[in-house]
Amino acid sequence: MTTPAEAWAELQAGNERFVAGTPAHPRQDVEHREDLADGQTPSAALFGCSDSRLAAEIIFDRGLGDLFVVRNAGQVISPSVIGSLEYAVMVLGVPLIVVLGHDGCGAVAAAVQSAAPDATPLPVHIRTLIEPILPAVHRVRERAGLVHTVDVDRQDVGQEHLRDTIRELIESSTVISDAVAEGRLAVVGANYRLAAGRVEPDVVVGLV
Repeated sequence: MTTPAEAWAELQAGNERFVAGTPAHPRQDVEHREDLADGQTPSAALFGCSDSRLAAEIIFDRGLGDLFVVRNAGQVISPSVIGSLEYAVMVLGVPLIVVLGHDGCGAVAAAVQSAAPDATPLPVHIRTLIEPILPAVHRVRERAGLVHTVDVDRQDVGQEHLRDTIRELIESSTVISDAVAEGRLAVVGANYRLAAGRVEPDVVVGLV
């Protein structure tokens, strides 16, 4: 059985290959595809932003069946996200959850812009999606001593929101928090740098 530390080491090694431009493209052949038809045993779950530049299997140089991936704009926690990740832990037995944010996030930008007094109202579903990012916007503004939210550093907001997401995930799911407490699971929050292609860990809950 793969440990949380082993699963994270595999992802880091794959990301290093991606950054260096020497990906191995493992487990993407016809034979492996056929072998997976009867079931899956991913080594990690990944919850990330829907941004088209965050294709998880490419970033980590993984193949078919390696990652259980859940994505939405801004990697915002919701009941469907928590349920999907609990399924990955309870049923699939993944030892690792990676929550992946990134610089240049459109959802973060929308949250920052929406907090301005003269902001144009957003469509209801987009507004609902980005509301969980707003506390991070206001904390970053207050910490920097700024008057206007539009002046905040959006990368700082993204990092703060990532930490909020990890905290909410752990607090909202006894399935996940119990697995971490028992040493069966670790949760890593990381930021992806678009230009460099590098995944930088920021928050670690559990042993990796």
